Amino acid sequence: MLEKYGNANVWKHFTDLFDYLPLTALIESQIFCLHGGLSPSLETLDNIRDLDRMQEVPHEGPMCDLLWSDPDERCGWGISPRGAGYTFGQDIAEQFNHTNGLNLISRAHQLVMEGYSWCQDKNVVTVFSAPNYCYRCGNMAAILEVGENMDQKFLQFDPAPRQIVPDTTRKTPDYFL
Repeated sequence: MLEKYGNANVWKHFTDLFDYLPLTALIESQIFCLHGGLSPSLETLDNIRDLDRMQEVPHEGPMCDLLWSDPDERCGWGISPRGAGYTFGQDIAEQFNHTNGLNLISRAHQLVMEGYSWCQDKNVVTVFSAPNYCYRCGNMAAILEVGENMDQKFLQFDPAPRQIVPDTTRKTPDYFL
């Protein structure tokens, strides 16, 4: 940033912009899309609509949960090993879908080797779109394509061939100087 633009203003403008992007999306009132998962504080889509989005993501609370929570094989709510958000069981996903008239929760936030993975009796799907995550995981990427009739198809992608080996030495990014 500093070399190209002379200062970190562009970076700051982009990070400020993220505070205005929506937390979730809804496809034809049937597929609920979000980054992480559900929150014990949010039972309905209206609860989510009522959140004050115009802020940085807090370290805890419902907005944080939507970005950090993960599905789990265990029922109910659990403590997330990530240190933020919660884990939620199939019973929670089924109840959320039923309460809100949804067919599916589509989320990201977890590496899955084939690019997508169904869980919780197809109430939840994880779609991961970063191939060969961190240049070392060897995973595929995927996107969920939803047709006009709500038919669903996954498009999977292999990682692109690496042209140049990235410099993975750790150093402080220029914008922190």
